[in-house]
Amino acid sequence: MLQRCELPRRRVAVTLIGARTGRAPATAPFTRNLCPPICPIAGQRAINPLLALVGASPAPIVRAMRILSTSLLVSLAIASTALAQGNPAPFTVTESGRAFGSLADALGAIGDGRGTVVVAPGTYRQCAVQQGGDVTIRAATPGSVIFDGVPCEGKGTFVLRGRASVVDGIIFQNIRVPDGNGAGIRLESGNLTVRNSLFRNSEEGILTGDYDGGQVVIDKSTFRHLGRCDRDLDCAHGVYIGRLDSLTVTNSRFDLGDGGHYLKTRTGRVTITDNSFDDSGGKLTNYMIDLSNGASGLIRGNDMVQGKDKDNWSAFITVAPEGREHDSSGLVIEGNKAGFVPGLARGSAFVANFTDDAVKIGANELAPSMKVKDRR
Repeated sequence: MLQRCELPRRRVAVTLIGARTGRAPATAPFTRNLCPPICPIAGQRAINPLLALVGASPAPIVRAMRILSTSLLVSLAIASTALAQGNPAPFTVTESGRAFGSLADALGAIGDGRGTVVVAPGTYRQCAVQQGGDVTIRAATPGSVIFDGVPCEGKGTFVLRGRASVVDGIIFQNIRVPDGNGAGIRLESGNLTVRNSLFRNSEEGILTGDYDGGQVVIDKSTFRHLGRCDRDLDCAHGVYIGRLDSLTVTNSRFDLGDGGHYLKTRTGRVTITDNSFDDSGGKLTNYMIDLSNGASGLIRGNDMVQGKDKDNWSAFITVAPEGREHDSSGLVIEGNKAGFVPGLARGSAFVANFTDDAVKIGANELAPSMKVKDRR
């Protein structure tokens, strides 16, 4: 069993640059905490993965968060695959005690009822569709269950259209489909809670449709190497939540984006707190947080660093860039930190507001060259 989150170290130096005036980099050190003390896999002791300021250096040095070390994952995948091969029925419905050879069969046994599927350690090249009910899909050993490379219905690994769904401790990877929206989770109805999970090397992590109601909660999860804007298709994003009721994202990490936005939502209410958005290794990325049609709620305690390779570096957070559908005067943005990697000379806006709504922007720790807000 894993004892703690051990993640590979990457060093990210953050320099605050007076881009618009052409001034030299600010000499005052800018202490950044790109991520709260979180652990992407449940059951492990949380560690503080970032932030060590090296005072002797002319520029502050920030240790990037250690996200699931490659060697650890490889060892875990090898061991769990061996276990899966020796277990012909790795999907157990807790309520009945029945075990199944595929997740699809286990979900089918629950049907329109309520149930929990516990997944044995292993790497699974299969997908499943939830047609109804209230279902929890949980790794027996957090972080030991990997769903690799197989989408259902040309959409995603888990296609969820029940009353409610909980996903806990699962790794999703290598999901691609012809329309460019291959997701670890595709949500089409009901509420969704995702905990302690990792989404990587896919076109999207989580993608939802548009429907009345619907609440999405994401906690202690990691979104890495996601998004794309190629093949003359609409962009995909790390997380893309449609016109549902609300979105809550807490204690999670977004990094190494491959295009699009890190977090895009059309919900009317948001709570986005205590997350890390590390774009230092991103490629052709856009905004950190895109409130596409405006929203009320709270954005607080997030740490953001913008990298060099951007498709659009003009803003960190946007409010209603695709048309105002929700009043954003009840939106509070405070207690966040935002800066740049070294070598940049940019005057990005921290908040770009495309409406006349009086968004409440409180105290945030920003790079000196950064504009607090921009009306567009």
